[in-house]
Amino acid sequence: MTARTGTTAFLLLGFALALSSTGTVLAADPTIERRVDSLLQQMTLTEKLGQLNQIAGEGSGVPGQRTTSAQLDLVRRGNVGSFLNVVGAAETRRIQRVAVEESRLHIPLLFGLDVIHGYRTTFPIPLAEASTWDPALIEGAARIAATEATASGIHWTFAPMVDIARDPRWGRIAEGSGEDPFLGSAMAAARVRGFQGKRLDDPASLLACAKHFAAYGAAEGGRDYNTVDLSERTVREVYLAPFHAAVQAGAATLMCSFNEINGVPSSANRWLLTDVLRGEWGFEGFVVSDWNSIGELQAHGVAATRTDAGILGLESGVDMDMMSGIYAGEMVQAAAAGRVATRTVDDAVRRVLRMKFAMGLFDNPYRGCDTVREQSALLSRDNLRATRDVAARSIVLLQNRGNLLPLPKDNRTLAVIGPLGDDRQELLGPWAAEGRPGDVVTVLEGIKNQVSPGSHILHATGCRITGDSLLDIAGAVRAARDADVVVLVLGEAAEMSGEAASRSVLDLPGKQKDLLQAIHLLGKPVVLVLMNGRPLTLVAETESADAILEAWFPGVQGGNAVADVLFGAVNPGAKLPVSFPRSVGQLPVYYGRKNTGRPFSAEDHYTSKYLDVPNTPLFPFGFGLSYTTFAYSGLKVEPPVVAPDGVVKVTVTVSNTGKRAGTEVAQLYVCDDVASITRPVKELKGFSTIALRPGESTPVEFLIPARELGFLDGTMHYGVEPGTFHVFVGGNSVDCLQEQFEVVRR
Repeated sequence: MTARTGTTAFLLLGFALALSSTGTVLAADPTIERRVDSLLQQMTLTEKLGQLNQIAGEGSGVPGQRTTSAQLDLVRRGNVGSFLNVVGAAETRRIQRVAVEESRLHIPLLFGLDVIHGYRTTFPIPLAEASTWDPALIEGAARIAATEATASGIHWTFAPMVDIARDPRWGRIAEGSGEDPFLGSAMAAARVRGFQGKRLDDPASLLACAKHFAAYGAAEGGRDYNTVDLSERTVREVYLAPFHAAVQAGAATLMCSFNEINGVPSSANRWLLTDVLRGEWGFEGFVVSDWNSIGELQAHGVAATRTDAGILGLESGVDMDMMSGIYAGEMVQAAAAGRVATRTVDDAVRRVLRMKFAMGLFDNPYRGCDTVREQSALLSRDNLRATRDVAARSIVLLQNRGNLLPLPKDNRTLAVIGPLGDDRQELLGPWAAEGRPGDVVTVLEGIKNQVSPGSHILHATGCRITGDSLLDIAGAVRAARDADVVVLVLGEAAEMSGEAASRSVLDLPGKQKDLLQAIHLLGKPVVLVLMNGRPLTLVAETESADAILEAWFPGVQGGNAVADVLFGAVNPGAKLPVSFPRSVGQLPVYYGRKNTGRPFSAEDHYTSKYLDVPNTPLFPFGFGLSYTTFAYSGLKVEPPVVAPDGVVKVTVTVSNTGKRAGTEVAQLYVCDDVASITRPVKELKGFSTIALRPGESTPVEFLIPARELGFLDGTMHYGVEPGTFHVFVGGNSVDCLQEQFEVVRR
C-alpha cells in the first residue's frame, strides 16, 4: 500500500518562495478592462466613492427584509457598493433589483457574509478542521459552504482567516489553523480554492477574503485588537506566509486587520497593503477594511479627523470601507478639494468594478437569487454526511489510558454528563453564519443513535458552562454511580471563542473542574469529551480522566461524529495544529521556538527555564493518538550532500503495529544547524497521511527542494546558506527519528 502523497507534494513546492515571489488574482482580461474604463468615465466622484462603501443590513421591521428604505435610497443614488449581513435569495434579489434597475449606472452590488465554517450546514470550526491535516478535505468543506451561501444570494465570504496564532488566550485562534505557517499556508490555499472554485463567474463560486492582514494573531497578551510589535523578519517568515499562499491560490480579496504593527495601524499601512501586497506579490484583487477600522485610525492616534482617517486608508491601499461611512461621506469633499489624488480613487474603484465584472454580475446580477435552488442546496443529505465526516476526522485523541476507547455498543449503562452533553447551541461554535440549533445533533443523541437496544443511557447536566452555580452535581454523581462508563462532556460556550473573546485563564470555566473531580472520585472509567475553541490547560484533567477526546466545536453533526469516534466506527487520526500549554504562565509556547544562548539543561541551573513548570507543552504540536499504534523506522536522506538547487529525498517506513486499521499523519521537520541568523529548532516542511491495516508497513517519501531551506538574511534577502541540516520525521513534533545532510556550494 502506498502513502497518500498529494498533500505532501502540494506543500513541498513553492512554499519558501512565498516570501518574495509574485502571484496574481486575475489574469488580465482586455474586455473587462475596457468595460471598467468605460464605466469609470461615466461616474461622478460621489458614485465612485459609493462603490467603495460597504454597509450592513439593518432590518426594516418587515419579516425577511434586512434593509431599510433609507438604505435603499442610498443604493438608488449610487452611494453603496456592497452590503454585508444581508442573506436570502429573495431578499438579495429585491435589493439587487434596486441597484441595477433604479440607479443611474445600474452597477450591481456585492453581498458579503462571514461564512467561516459553513453556511447553513455548519462544519467544525477552522481550528478543528486544521486538525485533520488534510487540505483536500477542507477544500471540499469550503466548496460546500460556497454552494450553500451562493444559493442564498451571497457573493463574498470574509474568510479564510489565516492569522497565525501562538497565544490561545486570543479568542480568534478558533477561526484559523493554529501556530504553524507551513500548515497554515496549506489550509489557507485549500480554503481559497474551495470557496472560489475554478471560475469566479460560476454561480456557485464565492469570493474569498484572506484576513486579517496582518499579524492580528500576535496581539500582545492575547487580548483582541491589541498592539503588535514584531520584527520585519518575523512578520514575513511567520505571519505573512499564509497570506501569500492565499494570494498564490487566487484569493480575490484581502481584509486588513484592526491592530497596528510596529506603530502603524494596518488600515493605514502602505508598506503592507501596497509595497508588499501589490508591489512584491502582484496582488490584483481589492482590499476591504475590517468593521470601522478606517474610523478607528482616530482612536489609534494617527488621524486627527475622520477625513484624515479616510485619506490615510485610501492612500495606503484600503479599497473598500466597511461600515465607517467615511469614503462615501467625508472623502467626497476631500477628493473634490484635491486632498487625495483622482488616480488613487480611480484605482480603488477599478479594482472593485473589475471583481464585479469577473464574477459576471453585470451580465447576470441575480446569480444566486433563486429560491428553488436555495431550498435544495441548504442542509442536504450529502452536506450533512460531509460535515459528519469532517467532524469525526477533526477529533483528536489526547489520552486513552488502559485503551478504554473505543467503547463497546452492547448491553452497557452509560452516563452522559456535563453542560455540553445535550446542548445544541454551543456545538455550532462562533461565527456559525446561518447555522441553527435545531439542526444540531447533540452528543447524547449521537450516543443513543449508536448503542444497542439493550444499552441504558443516563443523563445529567451537573453544572452550567460558566458561573458558580453547582446546579446538580449531586444528581450527576448519582447517575454516574449507576453507570459502567461515564462520558463527561465539558468545555467552553461558543461565545467564549471568536472575536472579543480573549481569556486570561484557560482552565475549564465555571464549576466544571469540580464536576469532573466529583465523578473521578467514584472510581468509574471516565471519558472526557472537550468542546472548545482554543487549547485549554488540562493538567488536572489528564489525571482525572482515563480518556480525553478534543472535539472542538464540531458543528451540526457533532453528536454523531463524537459517537462515531467513541464507539470505533471512526479511528481517530487527527493531530493538533497548536500546542496545548501546561499553564498560562508558559505562553506563548510553540514548537518552532529558538534555542537561546542558554537552552534548557537539567544539569545546569543557569539555563532558560521555569522554576515551577517544564518548558514543554502538555500536548505538543502535531500530537494525536489512535486506537492502533504506529512505528517509524529506516529513515534515510539521499543524497547526504546537495547543492542549493538540488533536491533531498527523505524516506521512512511507517508500520501499523496495532490491531486496528488506522491513519497516521507522518510529519517532516527540518533544522538549520548553523546559520547567519538564528533559526527555529524545528520547522515543519511536509506531511503525508497514510492509511494502514494492522501489521501493514509502507514507505513514505518526501522531496525537499534545497531552495526551500532558506531564510531572510541580515539584509532581508531570501537565500539558502551552506551547512548541515537535521531532518526529523515522526508522528508529532517531539517524537521523531532524525538524520542529517549537508548543503554545499559547487
